[in-house]
Amino acid sequence: MNDSTETTHSNTPITDIDLPGAQSQHDAEIERIFSSHGPLATNIDLYRMRPSQVEMAQAIARAIEEGESLVVEAGTGTGKTFAYLVPALLWGGKVVISTGTKNLQDQLVSKDLEVVRKALNVPVTVALLKGRANYVCHLHLNRARDQGLFSSREDTVYLRQITRFAKITGTGDKAELPDVPENAAVWNWVTSTRDNCPGVECGHYAQCFVAKARQTALQADVVVVNHHLFFADIVLRDAGLYELLPAANTVIFDEAHQLPDTATVFFGDRVSSALIIDLCREIRVEGLAHARDADWSSITAQVEKAARDLRLTFDADSQKIAVNRIDKAHPFFEQLAVLTGEAVNLAEALAMHAERSEMLPMYHEQTLRLTEQLKTWADEAGSERDPAYVLWVEVFGQSIHLHKTPLSVADIFTRQREEVPQRSWIFTSATLAVKNDFHYFSSQLGLETLQSQSWPSPFDYARHGLLYVPEGMPPPNTPAYSDAVADAILPMIEAAGGRTFVLCTSLRAVDRIAGRLREAFAERNWTFPLFVQGQSSRTDLLEKFRGEGNAVLVGSQSFWEGVDVRGEALSLVVVDKLPFASPDDPVLAARLSALEQAGQNGFMALQLPEAIISLKQGSGRLIRDEMDKGVLMICDTRIIDKSYGRRIWQSLPPFSRTRKLEDAQAFFTDQDNGAQ
Repeated sequence: MNDSTETTHSNTPITDIDLPGAQSQHDAEIERIFSSHGPLATNIDLYRMRPSQVEMAQAIARAIEEGESLVVEAGTGTGKTFAYLVPALLWGGKVVISTGTKNLQDQLVSKDLEVVRKALNVPVTVALLKGRANYVCHLHLNRARDQGLFSSREDTVYLRQITRFAKITGTGDKAELPDVPENAAVWNWVTSTRDNCPGVECGHYAQCFVAKARQTALQADVVVVNHHLFFADIVLRDAGLYELLPAANTVIFDEAHQLPDTATVFFGDRVSSALIIDLCREIRVEGLAHARDADWSSITAQVEKAARDLRLTFDADSQKIAVNRIDKAHPFFEQLAVLTGEAVNLAEALAMHAERSEMLPMYHEQTLRLTEQLKTWADEAGSERDPAYVLWVEVFGQSIHLHKTPLSVADIFTRQREEVPQRSWIFTSATLAVKNDFHYFSSQLGLETLQSQSWPSPFDYARHGLLYVPEGMPPPNTPAYSDAVADAILPMIEAAGGRTFVLCTSLRAVDRIAGRLREAFAERNWTFPLFVQGQSSRTDLLEKFRGEGNAVLVGSQSFWEGVDVRGEALSLVVVDKLPFASPDDPVLAARLSALEQAGQNGFMALQLPEAIISLKQGSGRLIRDEMDKGVLMICDTRIIDKSYGRRIWQSLPPFSRTRKLEDAQAFFTDQDNGAQ
């Protein structure tokens, strides 16, 4: 990287599979709709026609028209949401839109879809569909209230609020009740899961919010879901989306870069000691209420003890261990057998009393599935394992998880897509390519044969942004590295007047850097508000950060993506390290080994592109609007010193670049003067 080096970035779309002369019968109509005098401009304040947005919409319309699939990268500011909504609403038929987060789901339904639908004057119906855990369940709400499950005053207050809410809401969606925090424990008791829902046999089925939401979705023209629900319902063959998909003509994945990780979770398997303990508590409450002649306290206590003892076979927490790295003589295996045996005893007790209440039969089925999971996991751990999966253990402070994770989801996902050959699948995000190469993303999902196109952001990064890599930083693996990062960013925070995100690659770095900054602010009598991940919810921290206008926020993975702070409140984004995943991670280690055995370089094929896409997400927090300006400070000098560094910074937006502190500080002064 050189200060004087100029990089040319073309504004023409990059296409992996060239289709010269390909035209859609809808091209002219899209040009009219997106023109400066079209219906979008007429109905949307401050609307501006963007050529890249028009081209993206035309490419999606072409894919829909021909029943083809398309991978699309659209840089920040392209307007990808409207670019896919216009062709989807006009020509997509039955459309399923899957988003990365529930927040984006809500924004699509409450804002973007309504705006486009009104502008186009199209009579399409829209439904929002979330997972079961987002809807109040009348059955479980009544059980929680009648059985007096809560002893704390806070939970009791929340329960009363939810009870009132259930009587007046039309949807039962907990997002409509902001007075009860989304992560409040009470929600676990007043919502259902697939395992504890009686379905049509429930006495409250006629009023069921989940059933109503799914029925509405089946009848709607456009259904908005999130990636977790999409995969959960496919994998579990649950009612709802699985019924809906066969009728869908078009499926659009927004924030598609999250799909491989989400698919990996749902195409794998997991058993958690915490979930086992929660199940035991529910069984104990139900058993004591409806089958008092059995000793439920003793039976469930034995299972809970076995689950806790399984966790205690490992001394340290925050561990991820491949099962083939655990010695066969380790007490873990013996205790796993004990837990399995106690689960069998619990299942037998439930079988004897299953007809005594509405819930006990479901708990019996759930316990049988749990027992089978434990047996299967133990059998595979002790035999020749399926090379397509990785078995590993994750140890937390109070719980332990047993994972079975697929090495690849490409074949599984390909089979899902091939069920309906003529359906159009659209995958879009701001971060799918590595230096204009889509191979990494596409290979993860088996999409190599699909057309892929990229439109760079229309923002003027060279004038409005600066990439600063400080000189003299120690190697990132040195013990005092986080201290060096804190020292390096202090003069930049001062020059920026606060207005800073510090994005860290670990919670340990968050704590260390935040502590050093807190001390330095006090020593210098700086009044910049300092917010740290974990102090409160992400939403609350972001609201406070925006409101203060001169704050500093230190965070980890939660703030690398899905965060939008526009304007002067955020002018400096600091990245402490290049976000390489730890090679000690069992799944990553197995994937690297498989690549090496196939004759590939695991670092170049997997670790590097994954880090680049993650870094693109983090750097995307800086410039969110065409008037935004700021500095991206990457403290990790491997981006300069290593041979692969050039591939990293060339994958980032075309910022101006420097290694000089005075140049980076002057950027803020120059921008302020320019603004005057």
